[in-house]
Amino acid sequence: MVHPSLHDHAHPHDHHSHGAAAGWRYGLAIGLNIGIVVLQLVVGLAVGSTALLADAGHNLSDVAGLLLAGGAAWLMTRSGSARRTYGFGKAGVLAALANSLLLVFACGALVFEAVARLLDPPTAPPPGLTVMLVASLAVAINLGSGWLLMGGHPDDVNRRAAVVHLFGDAAVSGAVVLAGLVIALTGARWVDPIASLGIVAVILATTWRILVQSLDMALDAAPRSIDVAAVRTWLAAQPGVTTVHDLHIWPISATETALTAHLVVPVAAQDGLLERVNEGLKSRFSIGHVTVQVEQTDCDAHCDEAAS
Repeated sequence: MVHPSLHDHAHPHDHHSHGAAAGWRYGLAIGLNIGIVVLQLVVGLAVGSTALLADAGHNLSDVAGLLLAGGAAWLMTRSGSARRTYGFGKAGVLAALANSLLLVFACGALVFEAVARLLDPPTAPPPGLTVMLVASLAVAINLGSGWLLMGGHPDDVNRRAAVVHLFGDAAVSGAVVLAGLVIALTGARWVDPIASLGIVAVILATTWRILVQSLDMALDAAPRSIDVAAVRTWLAAQPGVTTVHDLHIWPISATETALTAHLVVPVAAQDGLLERVNEGLKSRFSIGHVTVQVEQTDCDAHCDEAAS
C-alpha cells in the first residue's frame, strides 16, 4: 500500500547578500572588458592587425565568463514570479551560451583572414608600437579586473574561476605586446597573422569549455562536480530507505543545484529521514535545493511494487 506522499524543501538564501555585494564588481569588470574589446576591434581594423582582432575576441571570451559568474551573482538576488518559480538564474547561462557561439564563428573568420595574410602578405605590417600600446592596455584591464574580483565570498567558485581566467588572459595579451615589439624591431609581416592564429587556439580552448558548460546547464544536465551514481548510492544507504527512483539533479543557475527524488520507506522508518537527507545532500554534495517525495509502505515486501 502506498500512502500519500510527503515533501520537504530546502532552499538556501544566505548567498543572496554575497551576490548583491559582488554585483558592482562584476558590472565594472564586464564594462572594462567590453571597452577594451571595442578599442581593439576599432584599432585592429584601422591598422590591419589580425593579432589585435584575435585578442579582442579573446577578451570577449572574458565577457562570456564574467556574464556567467556575474549573472549568477546578480540574478540570484532577484525573486522569482508566479510563472518563473525558479527565478532568473538561467539568464546568465543563456548569455554565456550565446556569447560562446558567437566567439566560435568569429574564430573561423579570424583563421580565414590570418591564413590569407600568410599566403599573400600585406605590403607593410601593422604599426608595432600601436599594437604594443593597445595590447598593454588590455593587460592592465585584465589584471585590474582580476584584482577587482579577488575580494568576495570564499565559497564563490564562479568568482574564483573568473579571476584565474582574467589573469590567464593578461598573459595572452602580453604575448601580443611581444608580437608588437618584434614587428616594431624587425618589420616582419608574418608575425601578426601567426600571433593571431596562436590566440585563436587559446580562444577555442577556453571558449569550448564555457560552451560545453553553458550548454549542459541550459539542457539541465547534472553538474560535472556531482557524481549522480554516488548520490543515488548515498540515498539508498540511508536507514529505512529500500528503493530510490525518479532521481533528477540539475542546475537552477550557475551556482545553485536542485534535486528531486522518490524514496520508498516503511512507515516505521521515517523519523528524522527528511532532515538527514537534506543536511547530508548539502554537506556532502553541495545540493541545497532539495525536494524529496517519500512513498510510505506498510512492509518491506511491497517496496519493489511501489517503486515500479
